[in-house]
Amino acid sequence: MERIRLTFPCFDENEITLLRQVLDSGWVTQGPMTERFEKLFAERHRVPHAVAVTSATAGLHLAALALGLGPGDEVVVPALTWITSANCAEYTGARAVFADVELDEWNLSPEAFEAAIGPRTRAVVVVHLFGLPANLDAIMAIAKRHDLRVIEDAACAVGSEYRGRPVGGFGDLGCFSFHPRKVVTIGEGGMVTTCDEDLARKVACLRSHGGSGLPESQPVAQPFAMASFDVLGFNYRLSDLLAAVGVAQMAKLDALLDERRICAARYDEQLADFDAVVTPAASALCRHTYQAYVVRVREGGRERRNRAMDWMAARGIQTRPGTHAVHRLGYYRERYGLRPEQFPNAVLGEDATITLPVFPGMKPAHQERVVAALREGLGG
Repeated sequence: MERIRLTFPCFDENEITLLRQVLDSGWVTQGPMTERFEKLFAERHRVPHAVAVTSATAGLHLAALALGLGPGDEVVVPALTWITSANCAEYTGARAVFADVELDEWNLSPEAFEAAIGPRTRAVVVVHLFGLPANLDAIMAIAKRHDLRVIEDAACAVGSEYRGRPVGGFGDLGCFSFHPRKVVTIGEGGMVTTCDEDLARKVACLRSHGGSGLPESQPVAQPFAMASFDVLGFNYRLSDLLAAVGVAQMAKLDALLDERRICAARYDEQLADFDAVVTPAASALCRHTYQAYVVRVREGGRERRNRAMDWMAARGIQTRPGTHAVHRLGYYRERYGLRPEQFPNAVLGEDATITLPVFPGMKPAHQERVVAALREGLGG
């Protein structure tokens, strides 16, 4: 039986050609190919600045630092997301404060966001989960009303659009991922986008050990000149080898997105009469990238969902839950005394969701097999 994987990257000779160029050049660390990747990404997402980093996690960390977050500050984070959406606040000494998500859209509820704002709140992390943009009209209005900084966690959202405009340029900073499950993948890596030149300069400085130009004792650039280090930075630089893969992937982005949307439309059609699941939400305001196609099991909770996933696994079909209800994870549960019932939609998002396989080149027969196994696994 052919195994159907959750996802599969799309690589060809274009990646090999660009990798060979980098190897032949002898410049394999962050350099001209990384700059090329940054420029392509910035142009596609209609922002003046894009800074490549080692991962979206690194990008979120640097974004929080660039905004000056620290001890005593609070950052509102959706309770359903990957853990680093919250960790980026904790890395700086700030506190992640959770707010529930909207059912089936799985993004931050504007009402819950505003209710979570307190006197110490300084920022919000807005996650575009699974490739669906959050309700940016409402969220940005609330942030402006309360004078909050906005970090867009766009890890899943390369190419996603809200009101015809790419995400990543609505907030102060946007953070993207190139993990193997993402639309564009280079193995590992990330990108930070911004329209603010000062924030871009801070992120670029912090990603490279805190280096920031020439010291006062060396006013004229020389080949042997050493950088000045006035802040504590990190080694979050992306190599030109990974950037070469990114350049090749960006040339395929439209085709990759088209294939994902075709797969999603097929699933929508094949599951339209199956009342046991709720298919992904869609909005006329948004251009969903379907980084993940996530269905919700209506009844039976985690037990019924897990039985269905076991059934599918036995038939060679890989699945996953949607993502974490972060407030239930040990670090946050114990540190802040959080209870599952505080964020019920996030709990449903973890316990009742199934991520179905979606990848470039997926055949209709693959999807028919997935849907048949899902129906059987849920007793339908």
